[in-house]
Amino acid sequence: MDYSEDENLLKKSQKDYESEIVSSIIETQNKLIIANRNYEYAEDELIDYYLYNIKAEKAKFNYLLRKAKKNGIILDFVNDVRFKDIKVV
Repeated sequence: MDYSEDENLLKKSQKDYESEIVSSIIETQNKLIIANRNYEYAEDELIDYYLYNIKAEKAKFNYLLRKAKKNGIILDFVNDVRFKDIKVV
């Protein structure tokens, strides 16, 4: 294995890493949407559960966005109208 193959392997693993971050952001965004919807219809003890869930998913989402920014990953949420409608408590 020569130097150029090592460099390609490193680039591929960086691409895989970036792809993993982006897919985690999308997954967390979807979980946040679901938690907000569930909160809207929650009753009794489930209200606290979904509030906790929303806060946890929001913290994870913000962490992943900071991680993406640190790694130079550019995300476009302008076309994602669903996300704009989220009501975060």
